[in-house]
Amino acid sequence: MRINETDGVSASSKHLVFAYYVTGHGFGHATRVVEVVRNLISAGHDVHVVTGAPDFVFTSEIQSPRLFIRKVLLDCGAVQADALTVDRLASLEKYSETAVAPRKSILKDEVEWLNSIKADLVVSDVVPVACRAAADAGIRSVCVTNFSWDFIYAEYVMAAGHHHRSIVWQIAEDYSHCEFLIRLPGYCPMPAFRDVIDVPLVVRRLHKSRKEVRKELGIEDDVKLLILNFGGQPAGWKLKEEYLPSGWKCLVCGASDSQLPPNFIKLPKDAYTPDFMAASDCMLGKIGYGTVSEALAYKLPFVFVRRDYFNEEPFLRNMLEFYQGGVEMIRRDLLTGHWKPYLERAISLKPCYEGGINGGEVAAHILQETAIGKNYASDKLSGARRLRDAIIFGYELQRVPGRDVSIPEWYQTAEDELGLSASRSPPCTPEGDSTVKLSTEDFEILHGDCQGLPDTMSFLKSLVELDIIKDSDRTPEKRQMRERKAAAGLFNWEEEIFVARAPGRLDVMGGIADYSGSLVLQMPIREACHVALQKISPSKQRLWKHALARHNDKGQGPMPVLQIVSYGSELSNRGPTFDMDLSDFMDEGKPMSYEKAKKYFDTNPSQKWAAYVAGTILVLMTELGVRFEDSISMLVSSAVPEGKGVSSSASVEVASMSAIAAAHGLNIHPRDLALLCQKVENHIVGAPCGVMDQMASACGEANKLLAMVCQPAELLGVVEIPSHIRFWGIDSGIRHSVGGADYGSVRAGAFMGRKMIKSTASGMLPQSLPSSNGLNNIEPEVDGVELLEAEASLDYLCNLSPHRFEALYAKNIPESIVGEEFSKNYGDHNDPVTVIDPKRTYFVRAPVCHPIYENFRVKAFKALLTAAASDDQLTSLGELLYQL
Repeated sequence: MRINETDGVSASSKHLVFAYYVTGHGFGHATRVVEVVRNLISAGHDVHVVTGAPDFVFTSEIQSPRLFIRKVLLDCGAVQADALTVDRLASLEKYSETAVAPRKSILKDEVEWLNSIKADLVVSDVVPVACRAAADAGIRSVCVTNFSWDFIYAEYVMAAGHHHRSIVWQIAEDYSHCEFLIRLPGYCPMPAFRDVIDVPLVVRRLHKSRKEVRKELGIEDDVKLLILNFGGQPAGWKLKEEYLPSGWKCLVCGASDSQLPPNFIKLPKDAYTPDFMAASDCMLGKIGYGTVSEALAYKLPFVFVRRDYFNEEPFLRNMLEFYQGGVEMIRRDLLTGHWKPYLERAISLKPCYEGGINGGEVAAHILQETAIGKNYASDKLSGARRLRDAIIFGYELQRVPGRDVSIPEWYQTAEDELGLSASRSPPCTPEGDSTVKLSTEDFEILHGDCQGLPDTMSFLKSLVELDIIKDSDRTPEKRQMRERKAAAGLFNWEEEIFVARAPGRLDVMGGIADYSGSLVLQMPIREACHVALQKISPSKQRLWKHALARHNDKGQGPMPVLQIVSYGSELSNRGPTFDMDLSDFMDEGKPMSYEKAKKYFDTNPSQKWAAYVAGTILVLMTELGVRFEDSISMLVSSAVPEGKGVSSSASVEVASMSAIAAAHGLNIHPRDLALLCQKVENHIVGAPCGVMDQMASACGEANKLLAMVCQPAELLGVVEIPSHIRFWGIDSGIRHSVGGADYGSVRAGAFMGRKMIKSTASGMLPQSLPSSNGLNNIEPEVDGVELLEAEASLDYLCNLSPHRFEALYAKNIPESIVGEEFSKNYGDHNDPVTVIDPKRTYFVRAPVCHPIYENFRVKAFKALLTAAASDDQLTSLGELLYQL
């Protein structure tokens, strides 16, 4: 249901009492709540606002005895390390502390309070527990928002670990108690709500005209005015006079007490921001509902810098760019003051939003009617169905659009409404389709061939279309062209382009036992990553405007630059482009250390993905001594689902390094290439993975299992799959990352256990030697000095047989151990890619047992595949899979 216009909130014959809960995340929610509350109070009702925001946010706009402010914080939102960075783990831990641990007392207190004020309706923006408290008190509730916290937190769980997953379930269950959702523009998928009413933008009204504000500030009409609106400055940032172009001034919201340059003006803490926005020519800040909605309403061009890990942002960004009101600035350029090209681009825009901006009035009217007793709700789907969808969607958040089966209805609807389908990578085209042939006709393929792969031919066709986009003057379809336009300007079409393809992989048997030296059986999958690369003279490379401005500011001529475009950023919060001077990889004439490179890419999480691609260049420089004197342009297009355990990252690394090697005449054996790509992931990305992912992508063969002993990467060849057996990967809906907290802690636990086994074996060695009377001093089953010596220097857990583990070592392996205690008793765990946290508790027994028994199961599985076909064979294979 969509409601756009009302005749105002007419006064009701019944005096109503509203309890309005405001989330604890920033001022943005409070400012939009103000507009709804103002309309409710104007209609003669009492509103009790439950908030942690300062009183002035409400009282500066509403002076009425019908406004009551109750200072209570019932959720924490997203905890920010600074103005641009969300701390995912801290957010979940803070929510647990604020809303989960005291949940019982919160519900008791809120039910008592709601009954004491005789509330007619509970409104939430968007505090989860408020909906449950209303239900317990027997009062109807409605949410007003553009996102919900189950959506935001679901992605955080992947990084923080599965033990926080219950938070997402609880939030979704709380929301399911509300009557319906009043949904604001720029919304995210919110499956916990099954009844929705759409309203226009909620925008605060203006108090002063543009002319009045400029006159009070003493700013002439011909001065370009920028408003800097970050809600606090990024950490360690100092503004400088030269950041602004000549003839510009800047209004600073939330500035620190440090002195500002003369062309920067600090606004008071309680400044009424809408008036200053409407008086400005451009805004620079981070994306949030308040800034985007008011920028659109006042047709104010908005230069934005991405915020890390806040999943609301891509949807608001799409809305902003659809109405031609947004320009993205790279964080590096924000902090170093390269603002000019972005500001000049912004003031050339013509924002075109013409929709309603009376969402506060419309929402207030709906809330009043609901409180009186009007029923807006339709028949809801079951609570179990909503709950199921609510938890699944979080792990679908960064999936490759259109590639997964059984897409939930709500997600497909959201994609359609956002107009995202047009910006996906081209789908695979069936062989024989006449459109596919165009790709090979329009390209002169100098080396290699398409091998009959329809996705490769389709990718080549997409490159042809990029040249058409570059030369086309037609207006881009909505939101479709951000990535495509960047890619269209990436290549010089008169020069060679190299294309590489690397598939994802299905882990049939072996799993996370690879770093413990297991035999693994891996199978390449149909979905793959393609990388198109051009090596070109710096004088011929087409630089993006900000990169060109960076060079001009340094007074430099053409220098080698790496420019990357990555498709598929629509539903994630990663930037679609990345660029750097290749000289940035040099440190005092030598390639920079991997540690420095990791810090380099970590500084901007929205572009951290580039470490998987650009990191291959540094590894080739460091390990093979390659020097890159030409510029490099790369286009990355991956159909391998992210976060699904099918090695999307390895396929990107292998495709990237393969393309670089081909363009620079490097002949790297597939095994060696895989080992080099592992270094990218281990040392530059910082993910402690084994090597099987990269090996399967680089060395695997279609429809065969690659057998490999991970010590470190000994290929045993391929295993034919019997004709009566097929392997399928089924999406569990659970996101997975080798960079996540769980993966790293399990790996550390395995290496701790190996150190304990080695220590125990070393302690047994003296007892195993014959005494003066010629007898051994230990139990008869502990025989063989050579075995104990091998176990005392055990290099891989999987080299320990299950029976030896059970007989000698299992009893000495604890379920868990605190890092500090382990270090005190055993020293270093001797893993080069994980670090022990002294305060953390690590599980040890399970991470040790799994690879030892897994190695045995994989060997049995491999042997069974070659056995005669029978029901017993299939039953045994299935049993081994179930035992994983």
